[in-house]
Amino acid sequence: MKLQIASKRLPRRSAAGFTLIEILLVIVIILMLAAALVVFVLPQQKGAEKNTTKLMLQQVGSALDTYRLNLSHYPTEQEGGIDALLRKPAFENESMGEKWQGPYLKPGTSLEDPWGHKVRYELNDTSAGADTEKTGGLPYKLFSTGPDGQPDTDDDIKLGGKSPGEAQTGSQPN
Repeated sequence: MKLQIASKRLPRRSAAGFTLIEILLVIVIILMLAAALVVFVLPQQKGAEKNTTKLMLQQVGSALDTYRLNLSHYPTEQEGGIDALLRKPAFENESMGEKWQGPYLKPGTSLEDPWGHKVRYELNDTSAGADTEKTGGLPYKLFSTGPDGQPDTDDDIKLGGKSPGEAQTGSQPN
């Protein structure tokens, strides 16, 4: 019986828990991981948005070329511009309507860039001898206005030719 009494008299340990120092240390580690995420991941997202836009412009450019092969011309403003790739335009000539074999882009394809701005499409005036060097020899301009949404700024992303920012830095398009 003495053994039982002696074991009851030993001082009990207080309930297990975390000290204030341990909790603060965990919070500091979490904040350091969050800071690393901001420093390393967010710049990658900006590059991904630009690459996504370049790929989308190439896809739309291929669709425009297919449209031209079928109808012998690129879509005009009267035909709905770039929207003629998704929806059949109302042609005055019935035989032209039969040549349209669209949609030329997958259904549900958005013609907006990652920043929510509509992709711009402008058909060049070939009769006036337009400067084709700026558009990479293409008879149209296809571009995104970039993050700022303003045309003709350094952050524009263009199909064919160099963007204003690329022309200044001397980098080659991929």
